[in-house]
Amino acid sequence: MTGAQRTILHADMDAFYVSVELRRRPDLAGKPVVVGGTGPRGVVAAASYEARRFGVHSALPSAVARRRCPHAVFLPGDHELYGEVSGQVHEVFGRFTPVIEPLALDEAFLDVTGARRLFGDGATIAHEIRRAIRDELDLGCSVGVATNKFLAKLASVDAKPTASPAGIEPGPGVFVIEHDEAQRYLDRLPVGRLWGVGPKTLEKLERIGVRTVRDLRGIDPPSLAAALGRSQADHLSALAVGADDREVESDRDAKSIGHEETYPHDKFTHEELSTELVRLADAVGRRLRDHGVGARTWTLKIRFSGFVTITRSTTTRDSVDDGFTIVELLRPLLEAIDPSPGVRLLGVSGSNLGEPTTQLSFDDLLTESGSDDLAGSEGSPKTGASDRAAATEALDSIRRRFGDGSIGPASAVRRGRLSTVRRGAQQWGPDQEERANDQEPPRPR
Repeated sequence: MTGAQRTILHADMDAFYVSVELRRRPDLAGKPVVVGGTGPRGVVAAASYEARRFGVHSALPSAVARRRCPHAVFLPGDHELYGEVSGQVHEVFGRFTPVIEPLALDEAFLDVTGARRLFGDGATIAHEIRRAIRDELDLGCSVGVATNKFLAKLASVDAKPTASPAGIEPGPGVFVIEHDEAQRYLDRLPVGRLWGVGPKTLEKLERIGVRTVRDLRGIDPPSLAAALGRSQADHLSALAVGADDREVESDRDAKSIGHEETYPHDKFTHEELSTELVRLADAVGRRLRDHGVGARTWTLKIRFSGFVTITRSTTTRDSVDDGFTIVELLRPLLEAIDPSPGVRLLGVSGSNLGEPTTQLSFDDLLTESGSDDLAGSEGSPKTGASDRAAATEALDSIRRRFGDGSIGPASAVRRGRLSTVRRGAQQWGPDQEERANDQEPPRPR
């Protein structure tokens, strides 16, 4: 099917996290509100349009946001709630088409080509989606309509409200780029609106006199390739004429599953980090089992206090889905790293996903046969694969019945309470409460 025949929507919720919070805090409506990590190492997840007037935006450090807008109300993120509401939003999308490609909790591509006969053209469907989300969920949504994903994404930006020091301008809510108007629309855009044009690429383009998409189309290919490299030049040349033949992928599988945490205070010892590794591995294993998959490639991510980030990976023969084995795989990688500069973030992720295929080793067979004198190097028995499977199933059973906080690694108990790893809880950095619960350790001399 050609691009001209398709109708693609890009639906993007307006200040999603803030808007969800305002439903339970209507007293904050009209005020500058910021959602994200509230601690000194937190980052902004979303800002109300009132806060955006002061230069507050997503991914901005929370400390900077406080300086720019000291009278803003800062709220910690509630990833579990946002996920629940996102599901309700996607249920609305699903009424119009099954071809939905989620990009995040608050945005998605929809291919409504096959729905036009039933619901009308793209603009009509977009307005119906916005109306349903507004009336049923009390949330705002902006929708871009075009013939491909690239143009639809651009259109949704133009559909949104805008905030400036002068005030807040409401957007149209739905913005349509017709096929025969696409080039005229593109030509007037600053070249920085194109996908893949970051600060460095923009600097290179401006150096050769390219500031708009029209300018980009006027540069001869050899000159553009000399400035950017052949691959980047070809990519931007295609976007400059609105070319994008990617399909809306409604069944994209996860490529990796992981958790990472930023700590209120740097950690300087292997002992501290080993405790965190156990917590993270337990949580990642649980998520893998919930998805019915295991991972063969395991990656340890470490960010030091100076924001230098390193990763170390290992790949196994079998797909792994239990925390015990994950720790065994990653602990040697952790112990080979010097933590003395101070570690501010630790992450664990599994990739190369597939059906769990852990097989019994020779030691496992010895353990299960009762040959304890042969199973351990010092005459003590090792834990076999079947023992781990039984222990993991017992853990999952208890958690299903009594909740995630009912059982976990002993090393994860802090101040008499189990410190569980919750998905999304640290997405925007540690909050003030986490900071209070984390005693600052003495720095090694």
